[in-house]
Amino acid sequence: MVVLSKYGYVVLTGVASMVMIGHLALKVGQARKKYNVPYPQMYSDDTETGNIFNCIQRAHQNTLESYPAFLFCLAIGGLHYPCLTSGLGVVWIISREVYAHGYSTGDPKKRIRGAFGNVALLGMMLTTLEFGRQLLGCTGPQTWSFVRQPCSTQ
Repeated sequence: MVVLSKYGYVVLTGVASMVMIGHLALKVGQARKKYNVPYPQMYSDDTETGNIFNCIQRAHQNTLESYPAFLFCLAIGGLHYPCLTSGLGVVWIISREVYAHGYSTGDPKKRIRGAFGNVALLGMMLTTLEFGRQLLGCTGPQTWSFVRQPCSTQ
């Protein structure tokens, strides 16, 4: 197997995702200090400020819960569809920041603003599924042929 040079986009998207994870972790650390929630306590039971800390912490934890699936689809789907998978990955990363920003207000309903990332992750799952199908030699319509085009015209 030959790795396409465009796989560099996938690598950079992976690095960007690590920056996003670090940013969300930093926000949790800052909230721990601000709301006096010591390690290893996961949640705050403070009646006045506990909800805000818990929302900030949950935004990070929820992102970590889906991170393995994201990384798997990015790495594997990106082998065959590097530009599409990378683009979807960037959308997912942005959505997690939007999700965390909304959630950190203390109003869990505002986290829904970042739900568009679920569509991006689904697209990444489909690129991975299609790559697996092609590796197995399954025949069928070439519905994904348009994404094999170069990322740019240059």
